Amino acid sequence: MLLELFWRFFKIGLFSFGGGYAIIPLIQAEVVEQQGWLTQKVFTDVITISQMTPGPLAINTSTFVGMQVAGISGALVATIGAVIAGVIISLLLFNFFQSHQESKVVSTILQGLKASSAGLIASAALTIILLTFFTTSEFSQITGLSMLDIRAVIIFIGSWFLLKRFEIHPILLLCLAGVFGFFVY
Repeated sequence: MLLELFWRFFKIGLFSFGGGYAIIPLIQAEVVEQQGWLTQKVFTDVITISQMTPGPLAINTSTFVGMQVAGISGALVATIGAVIAGVIISLLLFNFFQSHQESKVVSTILQGLKASSAGLIASAALTIILLTFFTTSEFSQITGLSMLDIRAVIIFIGSWFLLKRFEIHPILLLCLAGVFGFFVY
């Protein structure tokens, strides 16, 4: 199991571009859809906890998924698997960019990667929104507004209002929303 965890997260780290939010669909595909290690609900909870804890989202998510699948050793192996590819690639890219600083081709490739990352981030955001408000990540499974979680919508709107109107610190807002959610759910 540990070797499988390492391999899956090594692949995720190897093929993820654009940071934490861009990695969410890749992790979801591996651990929920392909391996079935986590349910969609547990995965959503892992993403939520990963966002609230200090540190990069991709590392936190890898750690929490590994913990759910194989305990502390799973957390360690999944985290190392997710990070090691990025470290190796970063070192190789640093050397490459140092020797090709003025290349227009390299600049154009980077523009393409930025666009791809924006698409992955938008996909992750849409997945989180659908899971939060409709408890599904697929548009085709939404049968109407009766599936809409009104409590989640109220917490979202209230949080947004408090953040924009009163500029409440995000950590305090997360705590307040968590307490409110505890009582509402």
